Amino acid sequence: MIDLKAELSRIYWENVGKVSTEPHIDRSDGPEGAAEMNLHSRDLDRLPSREEAEDALALLRRWASDVSAEEVATLDPLVSRLIPGQEVSNYPALARAYPDAFEVDETYKASMPDLQNGPSSLIRGAKQQIQHVGISNFRLPIRFRTRDGGEITLETSVTGTVSLDAEKKGINMSRIMRTFYQHAEETFSFDVIERALDAYKTDLDSFDARIQMRFSFPMKVESLRSGLSGYQYYDIALELVETDGARKKIMHLDYVYSSTCPCSLELSEHARQYRGQLATPHSQRSVARISALVEDEGDVLWFEDLIDQARSAVPTETQVMVKREDEQAFAELNAANPIFVEDAARLFTEQLKLDQRISDFRVIASHQESLHSHDAVSVLTEGETFAAVSLDPRLFQSLFHVG
Repeated sequence: MIDLKAELSRIYWENVGKVSTEPHIDRSDGPEGAAEMNLHSRDLDRLPSREEAEDALALLRRWASDVSAEEVATLDPLVSRLIPGQEVSNYPALARAYPDAFEVDETYKASMPDLQNGPSSLIRGAKQQIQHVGISNFRLPIRFRTRDGGEITLETSVTGTVSLDAEKKGINMSRIMRTFYQHAEETFSFDVIERALDAYKTDLDSFDARIQMRFSFPMKVESLRSGLSGYQYYDIALELVETDGARKKIMHLDYVYSSTCPCSLELSEHARQYRGQLATPHSQRSVARISALVEDEGDVLWFEDLIDQARSAVPTETQVMVKREDEQAFAELNAANPIFVEDAARLFTEQLKLDQRISDFRVIASHQESLHSHDAVSVLTEGETFAAVSLDPRLFQSLFHVG
C-alpha cells in the first residue's frame, strides 16, 4: 500500500523543498571544479504548477483506488469525487421507485422541516410587516344567488391574502386554499366570505386579511328591436377587506358600452349641412369599472342591480344579438347619447349616489379611441375608500375587453 504522506513529501521535496536556505552560489563562488548550484529559500506559499497538480491528482486517485471508502472518508469525503466513475460513491444508495405503500403518521410529519414557518432568524431582507401575502387565481366552481331567487354556479378565481408580522418568516399558503374549500360547497354571499376570512385569519394567526372572488356573470338581455335575446357576460368581483379590525365589502363591475364623440357628431353634421358631405362621427368600444362599497345594513345589492344602474346611466351597452333593425337602432341610440369620457364618469356617479346601499365608490372610464392612437380615460372617486394619490401603471390596460 502506498504511504500517502511519504509520497506527497517526496513529490514536495523533489519539486520545492530540496534546496537549502543558502543564497544562490554561482561557479565562481564554489570550490574549484564544482558545478554551478541554484540555491534559494523554500517558498511555501508558491502556487503549484499545472504539472505538479496533475501529479498530485494522479497520486490521490491511485491511493483512493487501493483503500476502503471509510479510509477515503476519513481523509476527506470529497476525494471520492476525484475517482472516475465514483463521483457520488460517498452518497448512500437511494431508492428510486415511488413508495405506494408508505403512509405518513404524526411522528413522521413532526420530523419534516417547515422553513416557511421558521423562526425570525431565517428572515431574509428587512424585518418589516408585509401588508398582503397569499395566493392569487386559484379557481373552483362557486354557487351564487341571483336576484330572482335562483342560484348559478360559476368558475371563480379567488385571491386570498393576509398581513404578515415583521417577526414572522412566512405563511403556509396552502392553508388559505384548504380553509376556503371548507366553504366552497355553500352558496356564496358576503356572509359566507366573512366566515371564510375569519377561518383563515385564525389558521394563519394574522391581523389583516383580504378575499377577492372574480367571475363572469351571465345575464340575458333583449335586442333593441328584433325581439331576439342573448347572454351578456359581465366581469364581476366581490372583495372583503379587513384592516385594523374594520371590514369593508366591495363589489366591482366592468360595464362595456359604445361611446360616440359629441364633437365628432357635431362636425359630421356640419359637413352635411354646409357642404352636403356625408360624414360619420367616430365611436368606440368603452369600458367602465365601477367599484362600490356595500353597506352592511339594508337590502342586498344584487349583481343585476349594479348592472341595471350602469345601463341606466349609459344606455349604449354593446349588443349581443343584432339584426339590421337592431344595428340601425344602435346607431340612433348612440346619436341620442353622445358622450365624452368625463360625461361617462359623472353619469355613472349620478346613478350610484341614488342608491342607499352604496356609500363610497369609484368610477374608472376608458374610451378606447377609434380616432386617436391613444385612449381617453377618467377616474372619479367618492369617499375615502378608493382615494389614491398614485395609480397602477397598467390600470387602464386592464380595462381592455376583446370579446
